Amino acid sequence: MGYKKRLGFGTFLTVLVVLAAIYYRNIDDVLQKRLLALLHGLEKLESKYVITKKPKVAIGYGVCTDVFIDARHLLKYSDEIGRPQHFDEINTELQLLKSFAYYFRHGAAAERYMANRTLFDELVSKARSFPSSYSTIGGNAAVMAMRFAREGCDVTLAAKMTRSLHQMFPQVINIVGGEVKRDDIHLIMEYKHGQVWGPYFSARANRYIVHNDVNNPMISSFDAFDKVLQSYDPDLLVVSGLQMMDNYPFQEDKRKNLLINVKRQMVERPSSTRIHFEMASFAEDKLLFELCDSVVPFADSLGMNEQEIANLYNTMYYGNISLVANSTPRVATVLDQMRTLFKLIRLRGKSIANSRELTRIHVHTLAYQAIFTAKDSVWKNTMAAAAKASLTAHRHVCASSHVDVKKATLIMDDSFSTSIIDGTRIALNIDKPVSCWDEILKVEQEDISIRVCVAPVLVCTQASQTAGGGDNISSAGLVLQI
Repeated sequence: MGYKKRLGFGTFLTVLVVLAAIYYRNIDDVLQKRLLALLHGLEKLESKYVITKKPKVAIGYGVCTDVFIDARHLLKYSDEIGRPQHFDEINTELQLLKSFAYYFRHGAAAERYMANRTLFDELVSKARSFPSSYSTIGGNAAVMAMRFAREGCDVTLAAKMTRSLHQMFPQVINIVGGEVKRDDIHLIMEYKHGQVWGPYFSARANRYIVHNDVNNPMISSFDAFDKVLQSYDPDLLVVSGLQMMDNYPFQEDKRKNLLINVKRQMVERPSSTRIHFEMASFAEDKLLFELCDSVVPFADSLGMNEQEIANLYNTMYYGNISLVANSTPRVATVLDQMRTLFKLIRLRGKSIANSRELTRIHVHTLAYQAIFTAKDSVWKNTMAAAAKASLTAHRHVCASSHVDVKKATLIMDDSFSTSIIDGTRIALNIDKPVSCWDEILKVEQEDISIRVCVAPVLVCTQASQTAGGGDNISSAGLVLQI
């Protein structure tokens, strides 16, 4: 009798396990079909517009060698680290560990200057000793240049580098700036979503970067680039890499004079050349205030991630900086920040000589892409640009030209509000995944008609690389709009 009871219970348990397996497999099949439909919708939009002529793109400033390493290989947690802490620049190993803890626990990207050259060289040497470490071409301008070239653009890059690094670039990119004996190096310590470091848990895959640059903060390729621009006449000028000035030990007024030169270079461009400024991670409030005065007012377009828009928003609206922000902000929050920035920048520009009217903002987050374009501007194909940016995000992080839905997930909600205050609820349509609508933004007595597009991202679940993601995404979004 007992044997029959045990047999009956065992049979019941087996059936239960089988039914559970079938249930979860069916759920997984439904999710995979949903992701596949979303992928096809994005790919259809991306391929809708083909580049018929080679847009001319000029990009400044700088290049480096990126050395990648798993953060856990290089940085070991101990109780001596104590409380996480932000530092404007890194001078000691303890400061590095405290600073890494500060950003790791928020899943926030960070890039900091390391004044201690000896410590920096030791860290790079140690990182390179691991078989899993690898090196690539790095730097905002260089990465964006390679993406534009890959997408079929005629590209000129302003950067000084060694002959060996120069030979690694595609020959189709025209590089101006000259040669140096040693390349600037960026040490990129990456971590994946869910990794544990001491008592801290990473909310998303990201990276912590340190550098000891010599050429990039000084914009050493500027003069050669300036000379080329006199005859090159590009369709798009991209200004990037200025975060390398953050907390760099300049001599008095040197940085101010460099930014005056950047401003002049932007102002001298004809209206037929659109200008895009790519934001980055800034920790020095003085530099960010200077950029808001000498660079932002002279750009037609801005590109940034969720951390950077929070930083720029706080700088312009409240007069202070935010070192970290929510790594997965709601769509409504980001859209409201974009509206406020659009109005503030347009309003401030009215009182600044030779300023340009901001007509485009692109914010790339882990979960979605959001693009604003003024409807009367030259920017085109906003819906397709959002789709292309979304697909590029997955392809870059997964290091694959093919999007595999088995390595993807959707973390954007099934619906989102267009604003925190009195917003309209928009449901995510899997078959038509990019949501677009028109709005009117009021700047004093002027009504500005804008196009808003939001695209979900098929988030890569097996991240191979996070550094350079924003540069690739921004460039891909611009390609279909210039």
